[in-house]
Amino acid sequence: MIVEGVVTTVSSAGVVNIAPMGPLVPDSEEPPRAESLRRFWLRPFRTARTCENLLHHGEGVFHLTDDVLLLARAAVGDPEPPPLLEPATVVRGFVLADCCRFYEFRVVAREERGERACFEVEVVHTASRREFLGFNRARNAVLEAAILATRVHLLPRQQIEEDLARLASPVEKTAGPRERQAFAFLRAYLESVWQQGPTG
Repeated sequence: MIVEGVVTTVSSAGVVNIAPMGPLVPDSEEPPRAESLRRFWLRPFRTARTCENLLHHGEGVFHLTDDVLLLARAAVGDPEPPPLLEPATVVRGFVLADCCRFYEFRVVAREERGERACFEVEVVHTASRREFLGFNRARNAVLEAAILATRVHLLPRQQIEEDLARLASPVEKTAGPRERQAFAFLRAYLESVWQQGPTG
């Protein structure tokens, strides 16, 4: 199963990188429990800063969050304004102060074949910051829109626009202010990319 969240890593120069990422977590016949996650796999593109940073020192922090505005901003570049960060407890890294739960991890194995690297990581410290409120259709729609935004140079504009129109309905019906802001941000980002030239 893939669980969407945010990974923070640190470069050789000490710069924090914040990136949405969906690690692969072990399948289980029992319902997964956030506090029991001990090992998972990250598969960043080999050209990504997350990959470069993990190759450099092999530590980071994975976060479960319901902040889709942060996810949207991080999906298409460095989030502005930057979120509040706190030093990690065990690893060399940083924790998002407003996450639901975080997992400090160390890389225990890696494989670099094809366009993605695969890092097997072991959780060395985890803690809960606040409860996850629950499922919300608008947040799911923003997440899907953020994925579309990362593929703007790969997918035809018409396909993206059709998908955005479909995703707009749950945002209009179920979003709060932050979800509306995130969806509007992604729409504006896509329009700015399209104005620069055709993508397909």
